[in-house]
Amino acid sequence: MTSGLLTVAMPKGRIFEEAVGLLREAGYNLPPEFDDSRRLIIDAPESGMRFILAKPMDVPTYVEHGVADVGVAGKDVMIEEERDVYEVLDLKISACYMAVAALPTYRAEEDVNPKIASKYPKLTADYFREQGEQVEIIKLNGSIELAPIVGLADRIVDIVSTGQTLKENGLVEMETMIPITSRFIVNPVSYRTKAAVIDDMVDRLAAVIEEGVS
Repeated sequence: MTSGLLTVAMPKGRIFEEAVGLLREAGYNLPPEFDDSRRLIIDAPESGMRFILAKPMDVPTYVEHGVADVGVAGKDVMIEEERDVYEVLDLKISACYMAVAALPTYRAEEDVNPKIASKYPKLTADYFREQGEQVEIIKLNGSIELAPIVGLADRIVDIVSTGQTLKENGLVEMETMIPITSRFIVNPVSYRTKAAVIDDMVDRLAAVIEEGVS
């Protein structure tokens, strides 16, 4: 961790953009470089922070190992990765949900050995175990919608935001699993050594969130 600066791990993409907006609303002076998320490390000395931009799945790893003091991660990633970090605040951004989808011709009752494709194998396994259904899980890293189309899997488990991607690929949603939002997470050691700074950040973010829902 960088001496004197609070190191923040942030996911690239939509969550990054919404989290930056939230931080600015909370009064943090973030440099214009934040509008170009191709950079991997951005310093914001005016706010006493350094930002590491990583893949969403990697953010909890950076925080767990102390490379970052705090971070922003989707609840889906938190469930899947099970990292040793504190989840201290629901940021209520990047809202979506996890769902099971398939081709409209699929009939679950006729499938004796269903195959489920997902980039969330643990989350998927836990869900179907709770449903009392035995399934074979195939881990993919992207383009999950392709799996039923080419016959690799019978169903998929993936994040759904608007449902447009499923529709464009001829899939239909079969089950809604869990709602997903982004969470503010903290390294346990950092929470002890930088408690004042982190608590202030949490309070400021919480105030903005509360104002947004009131």
